[in-house]
This record gives sequence, structure tokens and C-alpha cells, in this order.
Amino acid sequence: MKTLYISDIENRIGEEVELFGWVYRQREHGGVVFVVLRDSTGIVQISIHKNNVNPDSFNNAQKVTIESSVRVKGKVIEDSRAPTGLEIRCSEFEILSLSEKFPIQEGAGKEFLLDVRHLALRSIRLTEIMKIKELIIQGARKYLQKNDWHEVFPPIITSAACEGGTTLFSIDYYGREAYLSQSAQLYLETAIYSLEKVYSLTPSFRAEKSKTRRHLSEYQHLELEAAWMDADDIMKVEEELVAAMCREVSEYKNLEKFGRKKEEMILNLPLERIKYDEAIQIIQSKGIDIEWGDDFGYEEEKVLTNEFEEPFFVYNYPMEAKVFYMKQNPDGKTYACADLLAPKGFGEIIGGSQREDDLKALERRMEIEGIDKSRYKWYLDLRRYGSVVHSGFGLGIERLLMWICNLEHIRDACLYPRTITRLEP
Repeated sequence: MKTLYISDIENRIGEEVELFGWVYRQREHGGVVFVVLRDSTGIVQISIHKNNVNPDSFNNAQKVTIESSVRVKGKVIEDSRAPTGLEIRCSEFEILSLSEKFPIQEGAGKEFLLDVRHLALRSIRLTEIMKIKELIIQGARKYLQKNDWHEVFPPIITSAACEGGTTLFSIDYYGREAYLSQSAQLYLETAIYSLEKVYSLTPSFRAEKSKTRRHLSEYQHLELEAAWMDADDIMKVEEELVAAMCREVSEYKNLEKFGRKKEEMILNLPLERIKYDEAIQIIQSKGIDIEWGDDFGYEEEKVLTNEFEEPFFVYNYPMEAKVFYMKQNPDGKTYACADLLAPKGFGEIIGGSQREDDLKALERRMEIEGIDKSRYKWYLDLRRYGSVVHSGFGLGIERLLMWICNLEHIRDACLYPRTITRLEP
């Protein structure tokens, strides 16, 4: 069993160590072969001197290919010429599996890299991104556990839409039509009557025929619902949660590789809040053709968010721009809802609202929008039996990661991106 990782050797200078990993780079200079070894924790240079190893070890180092798996033994020394300032002076070099010629070469195109995603995931950059993704989820769980939120596990096969029927993936469920979940929200609402504050982390599916740099057909959705919270209360939870997730990332040692500084990940709370009306004015002032009542698309959010340095809320959207379950404001025109947008063109990362808790008001809204109430009988029952003020939101993990890592495209924020054109591998 492997017991030592590359990240451990900085505390083993002058000692003999044994490492297992994959060949990242290889070159020969005179009587020395230099191999850069990688594992899940980083890279280190191995120097194999012809006169310091047995003939088999030197021969192995000469013929080893990129991505071959190897076992290396040697002494850890400091060397400023090495990529990380440390080097292993090799005493044994064993090939465990000699790789065929690796198909990914420098300058490979984006589509090709997606075709061979199962191999492209070995890149150091994607490895770093996946580690940061893990950290933001750890940050979320720490915050939620500390503040007494209960994790629940809702189904992802559903009988009814949450976000509108036009973006549903339908499936045959034993001869009945069913759908892949767009959101766990409706099921989470049922749980607040027992657990009060609940959350789930599940995949969500949206059949949106969009080719923008921030759309996925399948993504990881962190959703929260809470009894006894109004729209203002839930916005406070949202900003605290995102701040905790960013704070978890702030200590990551390689954050600067993504053009981020630690201090950028320490958010200044409370975050700025602007009304939808003000957001419309900002967008219109930039020459974008948009009218009051329109929801924001990619271009509108890009223009708007370029005006901000930190995430910010846009609240009180018009009713026609949002979905039926949101709480109507006293003005009769807007919902008690808010989106949290990331700055500098990254756009929406959270959508949330106070939910409509009045049965008659909810039924009226469903009638106006032509929604079949019989398919939501169980959801309407929540308003019949002990209804309470409640609110919730959904956070797209890949959207947040995209902003944190300054990613050009959201496809790099997941292991295997599912988009309108991509189903394999």
C-alpha cells in the first residue's frame, strides 16, 4: 500500500523515501535522466544518474513513457533548479506499467480534450480544480452543520416540474411518464414541517438548449429550505454560506494559479443588494435592449456583473420573470425573491425566494399560469396543514466554482460535462 505522497517529502529532506506515481515529463541529458513524477498531491523531479543506479533502473528511466506508472526510491534533497525546489536523487527506478504513446499532446484542441476526458482529467490544472470543488463543498457542510441544518436525500425521479415544463428531461418510469429532477425544492419544502431547516446536495437536470459558457444539462445543486424565514432571512443565510465556502478555499496553497488572491476569497458581509429596477437601469445604460419585466439572460448578467467587484444580490423581480411558487410582494407586481450574482461577467450562482405560504394565493397563481393543480396536490397540502412562512434557495456548485477559479467555461468545473452536444465519455 502506498504510504507516502509527494506533498509529504518537504518534511523528509535528507531521507531515503519510496514514491509511487505517474510520469509527467521525461528528458535525458548526458548521463542523467530527469523524470517529473506526479501523484494526487503534486509533482517532484527525479534525477537518475547512470553511475548511481543499477543498469536496470537506468534502462527503465531511459525507456519510460509519459503516463507510465512507476515506483521510485531515493534521497530527498533541496535543488533550486528543480520545478518545486526539491529533487529525489534516485537509487531505484521500477516501471510498474509502461504506457503506450499518450494521445494528448501540447496544443490539443478543446473538443479533442473532451473526447478523451477520461485521460485529460490527469492534467494538473483539472486536478487542482477538482480539489477546490471539494473544498467549497466542505466549507458548505461545515457551515450547515454548525448552524443546525439537517441534510436530507430527496429523489431525482419526479412526477412534476419545479422550474417549468420546457426544460424537463422525460423518462419512461414503468410505463408512466416521469422526469429527471430540475430541483429538489418541492420535496425539501415537505421536510421543513418536521426538521425545520434542511438541505440537500443532488444532481439537477435542465434540458436547456443553451451553448453559453455557463450552462450544463446536469449539475450539482446545493439547496436549502427553512421554516420561519422570510426573504431577508434567507438572503443572510445565502451570503454567510457562500462566504464560508470561499473562506474554505482561501487557504488553498495553489489558489494563485487561477489568478486569485487569498483576500479575494474573504467576502465583505453584508453583500450589496440592489433592486431589479436598478439592475434594469444599469443594463439599459450599457445599450442593452431590455424592458421591465424581462428576466436576465447571459448577456444581460454579463453587462450587469461587470459593474461589481464582489457577489451581490438583485431582488424583487417581476412576477412574470419568475416561477409560480414565490411569495408575492404587497405591490402586486413583484416576488419576494433574489438572485446572487458573481461579479466580472460570471452571473447567477444562487436563485432563491420566500415561498408562497397561502393556499388560495398559490392556487390562484397556478390557475393564471395554466398549471395542472392535480399534479401538485401533495404540494398544495403543505398549505392546508399548518402552513408557515418559509424560504429557500438553490446554489449551482459548478457556477460558484467557475467564478472562484476564473474558468473560461463551466465544462472545466466537473468531471464529465453534460451539455447540449456532449454525452460521452
